[in-house]
Amino acid sequence: MVERGLLPYLVVSQTVPLIALAPLIVSWGGKVNILGFTWPKWLSAAVLGAFLAFFPIAVGTLRGLASAPSASLELMSSYAASWKQTLFKLRFPAAIPFMVPAFKLGASGAVVGVVVAEISTGLKGGIGRLIIEYAREATGDPAKVFTAVFGAAALGLAMAGFVAISDVLLMRNRPKETTT
Repeated sequence: MVERGLLPYLVVSQTVPLIALAPLIVSWGGKVNILGFTWPKWLSAAVLGAFLAFFPIAVGTLRGLASAPSASLELMSSYAASWKQTLFKLRFPAAIPFMVPAFKLGASGAVVGVVVAEISTGLKGGIGRLIIEYAREATGDPAKVFTAVFGAAALGLAMAGFVAISDVLLMRNRPKETTT
């Protein structure tokens, strides 16, 4: 039920071109001044990275929360379990196999979002900025551009690998599922 209500909004959020959204976030962020906090430029890139990572994580989590077996849900209901108990003792553990691949996609997507944000906002010091600077010099040495591109790809793979290692470390004591 929640999935059917939220999924259309999640899909619509992903139809907005990221390169068009980046200048808006920089502009709106520049106007933020709450209790002396000023919006640093890197925060705009972080917001865009989080925006791009949010969709696969949200979809994977929603699918996972809906994946609990109906017999188990009936059992929790017969025990008069509250929705909170059902969420944390049944639905969330059932969602983990759906969430880990979603986090891998989200981690890689966050790298893409930050690189695109760096390119479109002119943020200095990042891989996106290196791609722009090296692209100007590409006629002399195209290997520099490929170095930055492969650096971004390596960072995306490293983030996905970090999620995979975290999964192994956190789930090592979980009992293995048996198939009949």
